[in-house]
Amino acid sequence: MKQSKSLGKPFEISKWAVAEAYRRVKANKGAAGVDGLSIEGFESDLKGNLYKVWNRMSSGTYFPPPVRAVEIPKAGGGVRVLGVPTIADRVAQTVVAMELEKRVEPIFHPGSYGYRPKRSALDAVASCRQRCFKKDWVLDLDIRKFFDTVDHELMVKAVRANTDQDWVVLYVRRWLSAPLQLPDGTQEVRHRGTPQGSAVSPILANLFMHYAFDMWMARKFSDVDFERYVDDAVIHCVSERQALMLKAAVGERFAAVGLELHPDKTKIVYCRDENKRTLDSEHTSFTFLGYEFRMRSARNKFGELFTSFLPAISRDAEKRINREVRSWGLHRHTDWTLGRIARWINPIVRGWLRYYGLFYRTKLYALCKRINTYLVRWARKKYRRLHGFKKVNAWWKALGERYPRMFAHWEYTCGFMATGW
Repeated sequence: MKQSKSLGKPFEISKWAVAEAYRRVKANKGAAGVDGLSIEGFESDLKGNLYKVWNRMSSGTYFPPPVRAVEIPKAGGGVRVLGVPTIADRVAQTVVAMELEKRVEPIFHPGSYGYRPKRSALDAVASCRQRCFKKDWVLDLDIRKFFDTVDHELMVKAVRANTDQDWVVLYVRRWLSAPLQLPDGTQEVRHRGTPQGSAVSPILANLFMHYAFDMWMARKFSDVDFERYVDDAVIHCVSERQALMLKAAVGERFAAVGLELHPDKTKIVYCRDENKRTLDSEHTSFTFLGYEFRMRSARNKFGELFTSFLPAISRDAEKRINREVRSWGLHRHTDWTLGRIARWINPIVRGWLRYYGLFYRTKLYALCKRINTYLVRWARKKYRRLHGFKKVNAWWKALGERYPRMFAHWEYTCGFMATGW
């Protein structure tokens, strides 16, 4: 496809890039910003709205509107502030993110997994799992309020070092300083940090941590392995002494770039299993990307039980999922058909199973059983003849014979992995 260039404009930005950016924004969906304009509203004059974004960006007159602040509760207490840009601003940010990505992606460290093409959080968990088998100690890093404390000048410096496009630097600087509009309507001017939720934040965060952590580790401790997913990192150590040394060194490094390790959440963990000698350690488990790593029962190739250090869905993730399942109130939707319920919860349950079921999937059986319990209550309220679990089970079995594709993986997936509804 031939790219239309911004002829006669100070900055050469193609219309194709703006159109592609919108395609990505639409695929990611998302809420409206401070202007209240949704994806559907933006598409009511799609050609005109995209032209405005392109024209203003290519002429250097694009100024981002305030970012709408949304508070969401954190698992450990408190709230996390997400920034929701307008649809047009999200398109503009994606244009810059696409330009930066093609420059910086080839130089990123192999230990970096967050928001990168052909890499995922599950890849990071799999790598962490293998390295925990090989090394006995882990330094679990937690950066205090990373997205609230990032230094703007250092961020711009990192961007400037990786692009020869002046418009990229210009707009990154404007986005970093764009005000945050709080729920009460007041605006907060930002001098540090970048709000989570914007389209350009992931690439900027990765770029900042590339210089602040990844490359520093490669220079100073080239023989030490780690996994990093944006601001969440795990370092594998051969001894507690090395872990203590790295904790102090990383703390000094982060202080030099304006960041701070959380004193309570950053911890040294002993990866204990059956084959390792027992050592005195305050911590023998840690959580990484929704998975809790700790001692668990496993079977060897001969079918014999032994104790290994393995990941499984974390307790916080379990609690969050249980709250959501309860909020559905499945047993109250007696006016719905089973097919309608399946179409509603299929994508959600399938996502949980695919992510948290990759490692130690037996931990998800309780979730499946809980959903099935709600379905039994739904069936007994909808069909008054189904008194007693024997009749419910018989009805369920008959339904499975009628819809074999729906019940192909019933025991593990609550009967909702159907593709034929």
